[in-house]
Amino acid sequence: MDFSRVELSDEDTRFRDELRAFLAEIVTDEVIRRDRETGENFDESVHLALGGAGYLAADYRCADDGGFSAVRRRIWELEIGRAHTPWFHWGTTAMAAHTVEKFGTPELVEEVLPGVLSGRVRICLGYTEPEGGSDVATCKTRAVRDGDAWIINGSKMFTSNAHNAQYVFLVTNTDPEAPKHNSLTMFLVPLGTPGVEIQGIRTVDGDRTNITYYSDVRVSDRYRVGDVNGGWGVLRGALDVEHGTFERDTHGLQKIATMTEHITLMAEALDLVAAQAPGDGASRFRLGRGIACTEAAMSTPDMYGRVAIAQTMRDVTPDLMDILGPAGALTDGVEYIFRLAGPTGIYGGTLEVFRNMIAQHGLGLGKPNYAQPVKKVS
Repeated sequence: MDFSRVELSDEDTRFRDELRAFLAEIVTDEVIRRDRETGENFDESVHLALGGAGYLAADYRCADDGGFSAVRRRIWELEIGRAHTPWFHWGTTAMAAHTVEKFGTPELVEEVLPGVLSGRVRICLGYTEPEGGSDVATCKTRAVRDGDAWIINGSKMFTSNAHNAQYVFLVTNTDPEAPKHNSLTMFLVPLGTPGVEIQGIRTVDGDRTNITYYSDVRVSDRYRVGDVNGGWGVLRGALDVEHGTFERDTHGLQKIATMTEHITLMAEALDLVAAQAPGDGASRFRLGRGIACTEAAMSTPDMYGRVAIAQTMRDVTPDLMDILGPAGALTDGVEYIFRLAGPTGIYGGTLEVFRNMIAQHGLGLGKPNYAQPVKKVS
């Protein structure tokens, strides 16, 4: 592995400076304040500005198709995070759009993709159900064929950004009698369709997410993505991206793991606390331990990094609040990251689910056995 510093060319340096200045202009203090107060993790004016300037298209496309080079993509990811851009939902839109490009009809791609690249179209994920937990394949939302259309009934939980999106990438059950992985069909449902209801809920950290209800929602078959009952194959690649288990490039400049933006915010919070903390040995020890854990988490790749980041945030942020005492509740950035730490262990699946994935797929261990231990007969 090559740990040498990347020397930027004059062109890449100019790109970085232009991007940094552009973000400073559009991601204002007011934008950040509003985002923290609303928990939206999204700002339409910022999103449209990035789309209008061509940044969304460059991030969406690969280098061979006119997108960012490896160096510029890394600059882009770092500067977006450093500017505190309300940003978490662009990944959702891009992931779903790539899947539609791969499995959808040319007509559907033409309807959706130009708006995605301009920022006018956003896509949310309709996976989790109120009683389904992290097991997406237990889907009970039904889609029933009716001529050239489908009638959809059901509900989805944690449909984040649905109120700012134009489509939901929705997993449905089209064959209840089939095994659960052979019963799924994916749709890209326009959220303006009659029968769709979006109901906002607040998480413990203040984020806005949604429950979405689908009552006799009629959608044309043109919005189906992939084969009937072939939804698991469509969904699998999107889940790999969300979980951070996809195969990454080997050039060494890619984002090392999912949720690195979150741990970047925590690193900033550590710096804030270090500048204000008392100089006693206990505080120095706790800060040092937090910094060491954070550095380790930031250097951990793939699904291992996704677990390390979330667990580190949960472990370290209470120390930061405790070191500052009552002032911690008033310190901008520290109190926010303390609230954010809890849900990071739930996004895209719980930490327990990811640890099972690591055990099975990373370490080659068997499936966990949750049965009650057998009592020995004396």
